[in-house]
Amino acid sequence: MEMLLNASPKSLFNMISTPAGLSEWFADNVNVREKTFTFIWDGSEEKADMLSKSKDQFVKFRWDYDEGEDYYFELRIKVDPITGEVALIVTDFADEGDEESTINLWESQIEDLRRVLGA
Repeated sequence: MEMLLNASPKSLFNMISTPAGLSEWFADNVNVREKTFTFIWDGSEEKADMLSKSKDQFVKFRWDYDEGEDYYFELRIKVDPITGEVALIVTDFADEGDEESTINLWESQIEDLRRVLGA
């Protein structure tokens, strides 16, 4: 999925790569220890390892329950070289039959991100 956002790559990267930023739109609270992020929603916790990141460009996570699989989710920032428009590209994996609900979830999350950014 690719969504245009009216934000600077630097501020967007902060929102997708830090516990403080992720706590504002992605989860109720986020903690990190080394490269393991703990995402908390309504008292429920899920852990994900940050597999890689590149400053102001992307972050890639893998949920603990997907360990041993080639699954991950990636949030990548793309800046159009001509217009300067900033887009967030979301790459995620969904089980067969869950594609629509996964897309709806990401759309809802990105709307929250837009509100936080004022974008």
